[in-house]
Amino acid sequence: MNKPLEKTKPDLKLSRKAPLATRTDLSPAATKDIAAAMNGILADVFALYMKTKNFHWHMSGPHFRDYHLLLDEQADQLYAMTDPIAERVRKVGGPTLKSIGHIARTQRVLDNDAEYVDPQDMLAELREDNKDLAARFREAHNVCDEHRDVATASLIEVWINETERRTWFLFEASRKGTATGH
Repeated sequence: MNKPLEKTKPDLKLSRKAPLATRTDLSPAATKDIAAAMNGILADVFALYMKTKNFHWHMSGPHFRDYHLLLDEQADQLYAMTDPIAERVRKVGGPTLKSIGHIARTQRVLDNDAEYVDPQDMLAELREDNKDLAARFREAHNVCDEHRDVATASLIEVWINETERRTWFLFEASRKGTATGH
């Protein structure tokens, strides 16, 4: 006799094929558009997180400690975005990324597998990647505006601010000191 909560193998196979049925007042078109935009963002954030950690682990030179700590802080901030992004996709009724392969197929941030990258080149590459991410957030915000998804748009606004802050720090950390005539 089966216990009421036990599922048989055929039941499990059927439940794996069952569609997601998150309830939302957004239209199916809105769900599709917002999920696509945010899954692209999610893939980019995961890719940028990994690149930031890569550069954090492989940092060298006279500013090692400062850059190492900066990149660790920035990687933590990126990673902290991933769950809220994915959960937002689910809240609007969409499916989200399912694997490393799915991330790789979706990401627009280019990987850097070079054996050695100069510290200044690391900072410059991450600065440009963050700048591009801010632009993609703005594009996703436009999709949300089009479908009146103010909740996702408001989260994006915070992430744009965080991304611009990372870009600013990377820019300032890579500037050469200049003497002023004061």
